[in-house]
Amino acid sequence: MIGANPLPWHAVWASLTGAGTPDTDFVVQGLRVPRTIAGIVAGAALGVAGALMQAFSRNPLADPGILGVNAGAAFAVALTVALFGIQSSLLLVWPAFLGALVVTVAVALVGSSGRGPADPIRLTLAGVAVGAVLSGITSGMMLSNPDAFDLMRGWNAGSLLGRGLDVVLPVVPFIAVGLALAFVLGRALNALALGDDLARAQGIPVGAVRVASIAAITVLAGAATALVGPLSFVGLMVPHVVRWIVGPDQRRILPLSALAAPIVVLLADVLGRVIIAPAEVPAGIVTAFVGAPVLIALARRRRASAL
Repeated sequence: MIGANPLPWHAVWASLTGAGTPDTDFVVQGLRVPRTIAGIVAGAALGVAGALMQAFSRNPLADPGILGVNAGAAFAVALTVALFGIQSSLLLVWPAFLGALVVTVAVALVGSSGRGPADPIRLTLAGVAVGAVLSGITSGMMLSNPDAFDLMRGWNAGSLLGRGLDVVLPVVPFIAVGLALAFVLGRALNALALGDDLARAQGIPVGAVRVASIAAITVLAGAATALVGPLSFVGLMVPHVVRWIVGPDQRRILPLSALAAPIVVLLADVLGRVIIAPAEVPAGIVTAFVGAPVLIALARRRRASAL
């Protein structure tokens, strides 16, 4: 109902039931329904990726972008635009997804180099370092040719605008696989929270769980970022709110994060439509404004936020 062209509820219902006018059908079925589906899909992926990231790293302030996912996706998109001049959202999804995968694998390799197996602290440091380097290179490329990167600037802000089903459907299978893998890891992550030694004593393959967690985070956050751009703080806020409600059991946190995160994303998208109507504020900017106070609150409530 809400947007640059507000519609009454009965007009929306008529369009959804096949009795709408051509103009209403274009707005509802051609624009807003695909946009809503994109928000649900991306929100579920980011919420679960954030819960996995916090459980895997045992860091209550961790976010999916900490492994360089956002930076890798943005770098791949910028490189594709610079080399081939592609401006289609549909075609840019694939380099974004590939860039997220490649960079996350590279971060895992860097974090596991040297003596001993990879640990969450080394992976975090590697992700921040690689992400900072790639973000700088991406910014330089965008500034060198503003016209060529006009489309990317909108994507980089995190927006659901213009995300049709032709863009959404190709990434849905990847997100479905990532969600399934994440839900399977719930029990193992509960054991891992007690420490590596206790987890091994319970028969949990610690190394395999970490590899599977990285794979799930990469697929979920990479696909969501490729679809709608970086939506800041969604993967940070939602798992904490869910954890306060249901406790520390990952078997509850993961599925409830998949339900709660789309609500946050869609509320941010709707709020962005009305703040400066008839213009729009991208959902990624709205979540950033909301997420900053939440981050401060989380930092001040360490005991409540502890994993």
